[in-house]
Amino acid sequence: MNDCLGVYVSVPFCRAKCTYCNFASGVFAAERMDGYVARLGGEIASVQPRAQALRAELPRTVDTIYLGGGTPSLLAATQVQSLFGALRSEFEIAADAEITLECAPGQLEDETLHALLRSGMNRVSFGVQSFVDSESQAVGRLHTREACLREIARLRSYGTEEINVDLIVGLPGQTAASWRESVEVAITTGVPHISLYMLEVDEDSRLGREVLAAGIRYGAGRVPDEDSIAEWYGAACEWLEGAGIRQYEISNFARERHRSRHNVKYWDRAPYAGFGLDAASMLRSGDDVLRFANPSELDVYLEGDSGSALPMLAERPPVERIGREGQFEEAIFLGLRMNDGVSFSALRREFGEALVRGLNDPLDELCEAGLVERDAERRRLTARGRMASNEVFSRLLVVSA
Repeated sequence: MNDCLGVYVSVPFCRAKCTYCNFASGVFAAERMDGYVARLGGEIASVQPRAQALRAELPRTVDTIYLGGGTPSLLAATQVQSLFGALRSEFEIAADAEITLECAPGQLEDETLHALLRSGMNRVSFGVQSFVDSESQAVGRLHTREACLREIARLRSYGTEEINVDLIVGLPGQTAASWRESVEVAITTGVPHISLYMLEVDEDSRLGREVLAAGIRYGAGRVPDEDSIAEWYGAACEWLEGAGIRQYEISNFARERHRSRHNVKYWDRAPYAGFGLDAASMLRSGDDVLRFANPSELDVYLEGDSGSALPMLAERPPVERIGREGQFEEAIFLGLRMNDGVSFSALRREFGEALVRGLNDPLDELCEAGLVERDAERRRLTARGRMASNEVFSRLLVVSA
């Protein structure tokens, strides 16, 4: 297991809040950005004593950094310099570190781009969501297809080839034909990584609440049905595979040697530290794993002194201590998200035979149902199982609880 640290930095500021968004982000006054970056700097500067207080192991070397949000491309060049200065003061950033920026097409100024490139940024993830302009506009995106293609070309002109495109299946007004159009445009760009997400319908987004209430605002009445979304997702998996962009995780597809190293840390249970609003961390403490997350409300996050740790860290945010059985459960669920699946010999080495043996019967049932496939060494979700992954995980949760 790679013991280098991954770092996630949340920048929750957006120019517009998309109707489907359920993240802790929003439209805030521009002057709040300086205070937020100062708060980030204070949190980063306090990370060592925070880890010591929790008796957590904090690797010094960082080999992935991911700037997400929100729209971190809205940072000013001086704010980028301040942020990376804080990170380099506390960590040793590996020479070959993967440094990713999430970016809304058309929202990355030249000065900020140059500051990011000087800071080592070498990967960009574009939140395209759809290459069909009417679909983008329907959910509050501010870009067009032309702007997206122009931005991809612009990044390449500066030597950045590691580019991801996010697409969402299930947007209001989407059809089988328009979905295929978006996927085919993404393939045609030649980007090495594409992420496909099925529209999440929950109470944490305006569109989700409207769909659940059977309303029509935000285009809720034109959201495709679940069966269509599942069918279109499955078709896209085949189209991408045919183009040499192979699925390696439920939502992620990449050409050879272009997987997201940072995201793989989550599924491999490697340590990572999150800074900023709603950012999560996972660190080891002896035989246990510690998981905790920052507040999800901006005013609460900002209330601490920018030069000190979040107040009462051990209690707020709550720290979840995960023992051997909980880690075994996570190894199963996170491992099954990956197309490579779960190695049973690795599970036995880490957790022992008894815990692994307890999965035999439920996994046999899932195999018979066509949701899981097996060979002598590994268990992995089938294509159908990836579509019903929540059902698979819920069956295993009952067994491992």
